[in-house]
Amino acid sequence: MATVIFNAPAPPVGRDAARELARRELDKPIYHRDEPSFLDRIINKINDWLSRLFDHTPGEHAGSGWGWTALVVLVVVLILVAAAVWWRVGNLRRSAAERTGLLDDAHTTAEDHRTTAERHAAAGEWPEAIRERLRAIARDLEERVIVEPRPGRTADELAAEAGAALPDHAEELAAGVRTFDDVWYGGRQGDAEGYQRLVDLDRRVRAARPAPLVSGSTT
Repeated sequence: MATVIFNAPAPPVGRDAARELARRELDKPIYHRDEPSFLDRIINKINDWLSRLFDHTPGEHAGSGWGWTALVVLVVVLILVAAAVWWRVGNLRRSAAERTGLLDDAHTTAEDHRTTAERHAAAGEWPEAIRERLRAIARDLEERVIVEPRPGRTADELAAEAGAALPDHAEELAAGVRTFDDVWYGGRQGDAEGYQRLVDLDRRVRAARPAPLVSGSTT
């Protein structure tokens, strides 16, 4: 007589097993290519989600249906996380490659850029307004020879050079450039608050004087 072999049903996926699966998946290198703060936010959200999910689980030894449903949902979430990381890394790489000079060799003045910035701000065109206000700052620094006039200078280079000449405003300049980078290259939506920060920075930089040079010669 033939022997019939029945496959035992798969055991239910419990809380600890699902969390271990999530931990192993998130240990893969793809999740560590972005900024730590971005990864930390993803992991924290997944941990919170798992805690809420299993707080409502009807027990470790309930039928396997709930366990496998939770596992499928978890896999889908991890796939979405991987896609988000890939998209974010790709955006960062594209942004770095796309950065161009803040000012070209066109004959414009700081006041020209301020006027253009105000026009964009009045229309609610915040990314353009923020860019033009930073251009006004850059042109003003060149007009006063605080930084050497140089076509093709990027916003980050402006922050470094102007920060060295105006050390009391170095942090403010770096913060202003971050606002510009976030909006112009990072895909964030600009707003009136971000534009106003650039306006305030422009006003303070216009009133600033470069640090005196210290001569290394002796008499």
